[in-house]
Amino acid sequence: MGDHASTAGAVSETAADAGGTRYSERLYVSWWGWPAPLVGAGLLAYEIHLGYPVVPLWLPFAVLIPLMAAWLVAMGRARIRVTGDELWVGDAHLPLRFVGAVEVIGKDRKRKAMGPELDPAAHVLHRGWVGSLLRVHLADPADPTPYWVFSTRRPEALAELLRSAK
Repeated sequence: MGDHASTAGAVSETAADAGGTRYSERLYVSWWGWPAPLVGAGLLAYEIHLGYPVVPLWLPFAVLIPLMAAWLVAMGRARIRVTGDELWVGDAHLPLRFVGAVEVIGKDRKRKAMGPELDPAAHVLHRGWVGSLLRVHLADPADPTPYWVFSTRRPEALAELLRSAK
């Protein structure tokens, strides 16, 4: 359901924006990624109460659970967009004229791409709950960044769009 919902969201946003957005995707945390951190925040709140019994029981819960929820929302704010003649990955943007080779990295190669194959000078926007990556090599000789690697739920569609936009 998470992949289908992200696909529907990207399509509806793209169709709704007549100002030049050709692709849009938010890397939100799926619903099944919320329970464990919230339970962990609840357990930590209870442990704080056990360690400091003078603190009212409700106070650590009232602080830690909203903080965890805010953190989960913040982690899901990352957006991938292609607008006009630019690729936006989070807050960074790249003119499409500098897009070189585009490589789809599936779940099976993700660990290697983010580990031993990763260039330290690369621009990275990785979200662990998103299975696939896209590696976009830069064709700008003045840019010291060799490539961008970022998470996306629809790597094939975005790769095709970037290849056709060059």
